[in-house]
Amino acid sequence: MYWFDFNYLMYMAPAILLSILASVYLHSTFGYYKNVLSRRGMSGGEVAREILDSEGLYHIPVEVGSGFLSDHYDPGRKRVVLSPEVYQGRDIASLGVAAHETGHAVQDKEKYPFLVFRNFMVPMASIGTNAAFFLIMLGFWIRFSGLINLGILLFGAYVVFSVITLPVEFNASSRALKILGERHILDGDELKGTAKVLFAAAMTYVSAAITAVLQLLYYMTLARRRD
Repeated sequence: MYWFDFNYLMYMAPAILLSILASVYLHSTFGYYKNVLSRRGMSGGEVAREILDSEGLYHIPVEVGSGFLSDHYDPGRKRVVLSPEVYQGRDIASLGVAAHETGHAVQDKEKYPFLVFRNFMVPMASIGTNAAFFLIMLGFWIRFSGLINLGILLFGAYVVFSVITLPVEFNASSRALKILGERHILDGDELKGTAKVLFAAAMTYVSAAITAVLQLLYYMTLARRRD
């Protein structure tokens, strides 16, 4: 089985280590700046609402979700969902995350090309992550290379999705920092701290993309060994 394959460990060990480091970095950075209150005293929910209104996005609600750092913009239902600690938080970490998610809403409004393409890739990426492994393993079991290649192709769609996510996330963060500064929601050293939080969050997407690429390379190596 592939999870006992030494070659798999050689491909994935660096990615696993990077993912762990990215997660630790995010939690430690967010935890540190969660204790730094903003001078204006606004909450994450208030910041999200102010930015959306300033962009004419009055119709997009700001809702409270559940789960730690579960914040996201839902392009299907056109809503910004903030975790309770971010929605209620008056610290610079929470304000940065809230502004970042509204950045995605602005991208959606402007039809930001990378976001449009990422949304288009969602169905295929979902299928790729759920079906690729089983198709590849089944292909090996019944000795049918067509299934193996199909699994690799589907997983490739997930890799494209992971890579195209990077400019979407970095652009949303740059938008957030620009708006927070221009509207004087955060100033000077506050913006520097928020930038560190958003960079730490972006690193989790970078590690996910690297992991996906390495896993695809492993699957392709398996296919070549099969031939």
